[in-house]
Order: sequence, then C-alpha cells, then structure tokens
Amino acid sequence: MLFKKEKKSATEDQPKGEIVEEPYEYPLKGLTPSGLEEPSEENFPKYQQVLDHFKNEDLKLPITEKYKEGDETRSLTTEEKAWLTKECILRYCRACNWNVTDTITRLENSISWRREFGISGGKFQTLKQQLVAPENETGKQLIFGFDRECRPCLFLFSGKQNTKPSFRQIQHLIFMLEMTIWFMPRGQDKLALCVDFKNYPELSAKSFPSVSVGKQVLHILQYHYPERLGRALFVNIPWYAWAFLKICYPFVDPYTKQKCAFDEPFAKFIPEEQLDFIHGGEVNFKYDHEKYWPEMLAIGEKKMKNYMKNFEKLGGTVGLSEYDLRSEDE
Repeated sequence: MLFKKEKKSATEDQPKGEIVEEPYEYPLKGLTPSGLEEPSEENFPKYQQVLDHFKNEDLKLPITEKYKEGDETRSLTTEEKAWLTKECILRYCRACNWNVTDTITRLENSISWRREFGISGGKFQTLKQQLVAPENETGKQLIFGFDRECRPCLFLFSGKQNTKPSFRQIQHLIFMLEMTIWFMPRGQDKLALCVDFKNYPELSAKSFPSVSVGKQVLHILQYHYPERLGRALFVNIPWYAWAFLKICYPFVDPYTKQKCAFDEPFAKFIPEEQLDFIHGGEVNFKYDHEKYWPEMLAIGEKKMKNYMKNFEKLGGTVGLSEYDLRSEDE
C-alpha cells in the first residue's frame, strides 16, 4: 500500500547513546531566556511604595501564617531580604493587579507561610532534604532539562507514586519547586511544569491525590508562587485524571489556564537534546536515586551560594535584581 506506515524495528524503539543519570545544570547553548518583565512608567511608583515598606528596618512579621494578636514576630532575615527581589515584588504586584495594599498583605502572608513551612532560610529553614528524599526514590519528580525559553523543567510522574497521601508529599513538591527556582538561569524567573500520568505498575503505590490535597497545592502555588509558572504540560491523561483535573480546574486562575497544554508532545516545547527518549527526546535517561539526588542537591547548593554571594556583594538589601543575583561572572 502506498501510504502504509512502516513498522519500526525493536532497535529503533530503544534509546541510543550513553546513559544520563544526572540533571542538566544549564539550558542548551544558543537558547535565550524570555527575559524579566519591567514595570510601566505608570506602575513604577506603586512598586516603589511596596519596596519602601519592606525596606523599613523596624518591620517585623509573624512566624506563622495564621497570626493572632500577641503571637511572636521577627525582623526579616538575610535570606528573606534576598528573596524579596525587585522581580519578586513585581510578580506579586502583577498578581494583585497593582493594588499596593493587597500586594503588601500578600507578600507578608507569604513570608509568614514560608517561615512556618520551613523554607524561608536561616533559622526558618527546617524543611531538609533528608525528610523528603524517600519520596523521590522512584524518580516521581525530576528537575531535568530546560524548555526553549530556558525555563527549568520540573517533571511530575503520577504513575511513579511510591508513598501514601501525606503532608510529606506536599513538602516534597514544595522542596522540588524551590530547588527548580535555584536552577533558573540569569534572565528567567519562571519554570515549566511537565506532568506525565503514564502508569508504572512496578513502581507505583497506585494512590491518587485527593481533591482536598489538590486544592491545597493549588492554593499554595497560586497564592505563594505567583507568576512562577511559565508553562504547564500534561500528557498520557487517563479518564480518572481527567475527572480529577475537571474538579480542580475551576480553582485555577485564568492567567494560569492560558499556560496549560493538554496531550501535546513535550518535544514541541523542550529541545530533544535535553528531553528523555520516553517523551520523544534524544536523551537515554535512567533514574538512579543514589546518583541523581546528590547531584541535584549539589547543583542547587552551588547556585544558592553564588546567589547569596552576589547578594552580599551588591549591598545585601531588599529590591536587588535577580538578573544580577544570578550572575555567574567572576
């Protein structure tokens, strides 16, 4: 037959090249980050008001999200000042439609939440890798490669779920999200979320997150990580996952919905040179927890130390630019 599709041989269906077991530290050469958004002339004074509020040395904020009068408050730590970058403030300003009061409130709530969750740095950095490492023994979450706009890719494999639903699963997701942010190159402040629902019977505990957990995670991502999502890709979606997504989707804000793509090939958005063979890429990737996890931590630690070194060198104050803080120039 003229248009008969030739069947691929078994060897063509197998990945080629050396096995890759560690994450990529940098985007593919030749790609350029999408850039950091600047405020308009009209909105700059509003940004300045928010910046001035957090530059106040007398500012003290609660150490828990649900504050009651009389609860403990603390001044901003060095790490929190480094988190309060120019771009961080702008992300919150845009998420709050440039309402100064709402932006300040939301930023303060996020700082208190980060303290309570254990990811605010220094004395507030209580979420350790040792706690969440067992969650990733099957490689159910991966920081691997960068998309065509240099966003680091965070892969979630629901079919590799190895633990029962618990708060530690949420801690693990946030830990990986924070780590993905450290992987961002200079000039990029967003990530690509890549969700694969394919089933892996030999790895999975066959448990799916509840709707309540889904809503909790959505709240955290939308409220405390505004404008961090540059793209969200979903593939291999079974009927029960569609049902879950349909229930949770109404809680997703319209801005985020615009960035979602369902059952489109990952290779459309991610260079094949940094994409696993199973998703249409050229990489012969194999997850070995004992090799991948330490290397991921080492890269994140290296980038965090470089960021903090630049922070101190540039004055150690609120409102510095992430473009400068992520510089790796000596």
